[in-house]
Amino acid sequence: MKPLDQGSIIPLYYQVKQRLEERVHSGEWKPGDKIDSENQLMETFAVSRNTAKKAIEEMVQDGLLYRVQGKGTFVAHPKLEQSLGGFYSFSQVLRDKGITPSDIILEVEEVTPNSRIRNGLQLDGEEKVIKMKRIRCADGEPIILESSFMPKSVVVDKKDLFDIKTSSLYDLLATRYGVSVVRAKEAFEPVLIREEESIHLQTEVGKPALLLERTAYDTSNRPVEFCISIVRGDRCRFYTDLV
Repeated sequence: MKPLDQGSIIPLYYQVKQRLEERVHSGEWKPGDKIDSENQLMETFAVSRNTAKKAIEEMVQDGLLYRVQGKGTFVAHPKLEQSLGGFYSFSQVLRDKGITPSDIILEVEEVTPNSRIRNGLQLDGEEKVIKMKRIRCADGEPIILESSFMPKSVVVDKKDLFDIKTSSLYDLLATRYGVSVVRAKEAFEPVLIREEESIHLQTEVGKPALLLERTAYDTSNRPVEFCISIVRGDRCRFYTDLV
């Protein structure tokens, strides 16, 4: 391997980082592959441990690598990208990318909604809602921890919700109940993964995430779902086109 340019104004750690990035982008190191250890990088590039460590840390921050304590550093899978330019279904987004969606249903129960959920669903009186808590997976990997709240008038039989493990909630609402979801309103804010969320999403406490709130509407502009999701920031990326 070509040696680093010791006389360059480009810092040595950044030169090491560039070489490692080339190995990732060229496909020499594939997603899930374990990369060289700090000791190996020190020997390969004739640099100090601090230099090797800083190169790796920056790539971890950039989302190209991830660490597993006691096992080493690995190449990260590309982030799942989704445009915010129009209405979308997470399940359909995955299918379009050739990824298999699946859900792990944690609970389905009838609950009394708090004021935020009640306002989102535009409910009157003391009407209860059906809550479905699930883990959304991509090729078996946990990506989103999601709690959906739906009016009882929409979900006639809550047991039906257990049928969406390998399908879509919106498909079930359309085929089973004749409720077609055609648009949604979403709000995002950055958060950090908490302990319970880290267990379900199989990631570390304190990792960055997005808190997503979605209100979905049917063809008559009736809110039929209020959804609160924790989306792994290391696995998802949302974007929009400005014109």
